[in-house]
Amino acid sequence: MIMMDSIPWSTIMVVTSWYSSNIGVLLMNKYLLTNYGFKFPVFLTMCHMMCCSIFSFIGIQVMDIVPFQSIQSREQLVKICVLSLVFCFSVVCGNVSLNYIPVSFNQAIGATTPFFTAVCAYFVTRKREAWLTYATLLPVVAGVIIASESEPSFNLFGFIICVSSTFSRAFKSVLQDLLLSSEGEKLNSMNLLLYMAPMAMLVLLPATLLMEKNVIQITIDVARNDIRIIGFLLFSSSLAYFVNLTNFLVTKHTSALTLQVLGNAKGAVAVVVSILIFKNPISMIGMCGYAFTVLGVILYTEAKKRYS
Repeated sequence: MIMMDSIPWSTIMVVTSWYSSNIGVLLMNKYLLTNYGFKFPVFLTMCHMMCCSIFSFIGIQVMDIVPFQSIQSREQLVKICVLSLVFCFSVVCGNVSLNYIPVSFNQAIGATTPFFTAVCAYFVTRKREAWLTYATLLPVVAGVIIASESEPSFNLFGFIICVSSTFSRAFKSVLQDLLLSSEGEKLNSMNLLLYMAPMAMLVLLPATLLMEKNVIQITIDVARNDIRIIGFLLFSSSLAYFVNLTNFLVTKHTSALTLQVLGNAKGAVAVVVSILIFKNPISMIGMCGYAFTVLGVILYTEAKKRYS
């Protein structure tokens, strides 16, 4: 049994910060997009990418959190651009889904990421897992089906968009391993964000102007009546960066496997917190379905550890 005294305080602080930023950005985005009524998810994502670009530059070039890694070739730049597009699509879809479904259901769907990762890995790289590893994915999918069937706030469009976000997030992780696999091309997550965030912002700027016309003027008009909107956008955008920063630090202080295990628990905590704050209705069957999914993810993590 691991005693709390044996865990360094720095690790405890990093994990706490990771939980806080992950859950915080979800709740903040949900509040902005639904409760507050700021229904501009693409613009919100662009603000996130802008903040990630600025903070990444400061963190790496000024504060020297991690050593700067330069792009080595045009081919590597193209690969990062592809990853940036997939990353951008994933974040936008995730934010759009919060317009239609509660955070608890969003997290239940997000827990199926290992399933989509395994599927993508098989079709893209032909990588096969042990049969027991694939078997553990059955309760992951079954749990989401149960949760969907009994979700009081179910919305088909929100469900499809959230699944799209989850799939593209899994697809990005597989592409990242495939495209940046050679030693000369590998970038740590913070340097990768330094390059991806500005690229995503350049994609999101015209998308925002086309899909959410006059959003900048609308934001200015809202700010004249309620200056809090500026603080909300800055806070949400800052949290988006700290999600990536603390994700990197947790892996550095523990391991990638520990990050997966903590991520499973984080999803459950986010569900409970969102229900307490937003008081969205949820059935007992839905909770059982989500618990079933989390159990499947835990079994999947154990199977990957044993058979990889």
